[in-house]
Amino acid sequence: MGTTRDLTLADGRALRVHDTGRGAVLTVVWHHGTPQTGALLAPVVEAADARDIRVISYGRPGYGGSAVQAGRTIASAADDVRQLADALGVGRFAVLGASGGGPHALACGALLPDRVSGVVCHASPAPYTEEFDWYAGMIDDSELRAGREGREASLAHGETAEFNEEQFLPIDWKALETTWSSLGKDAGAAGGSAEGQADDQVALASPWGFDLSAVTVPVLLAQGGADRVIPASHAEWLLRGLPDAELWLRPRDGHISVLNTIPVTLDWLLALS
Repeated sequence: MGTTRDLTLADGRALRVHDTGRGAVLTVVWHHGTPQTGALLAPVVEAADARDIRVISYGRPGYGGSAVQAGRTIASAADDVRQLADALGVGRFAVLGASGGGPHALACGALLPDRVSGVVCHASPAPYTEEFDWYAGMIDDSELRAGREGREASLAHGETAEFNEEQFLPIDWKALETTWSSLGKDAGAAGGSAEGQADDQVALASPWGFDLSAVTVPVLLAQGGADRVIPASHAEWLLRGLPDAELWLRPRDGHISVLNTIPVTLDWLLALS
């Protein structure tokens, strides 16, 4: 689907980057979910190719060949993306994130406003807050609760945690069996990335390193109203905190099936370019 290379960042870390290398209209940087390897996913590439969009993806630290970066925050992603864009000769680009990738996409919108044309988040968590019940509606909140306790607790949780299949709706399982089968396989491949997953959970449940008010570029939130992993209350909170955002709420969708909107959300990004 494209090329893969390892970039050496300014601090000496290796970052594994995947690039379709084609598409003249727009470049989109994909921020993968938790856990994923960062490899290009067929449905994203197919939708992008149909629109002459270049897709660049990368494994966050600890995933898919990228070196671990203990202590990273959500904000840390912005500098990694800046460096990979510079290395690939990309000036302006859009960002698209799914689930745990959503906050990292928002970090780019906040901290790289001169480079980012727009942000799309699918099923993104909101920053941790006690101003609403952050865990309400999650079938299994144990990973994020462990993340709130810190890296050691998160690593320990990962050693015994088992996936609760009730988190996914029948429509999610259907998506994983058909259109999004590549995502399911990639999540399985990322299952051994214990440090990457633990560091994601800590970063998601800790201060992100930027305020939502700093994301001044346009943001689109695509959210399943029936999502049992990241409930719709998170998207509603993000909508209230972001200066220039709109919410596409799909009442029957869950955590995976909402990704079927990616062709349309890519159209939304194209309209900004």
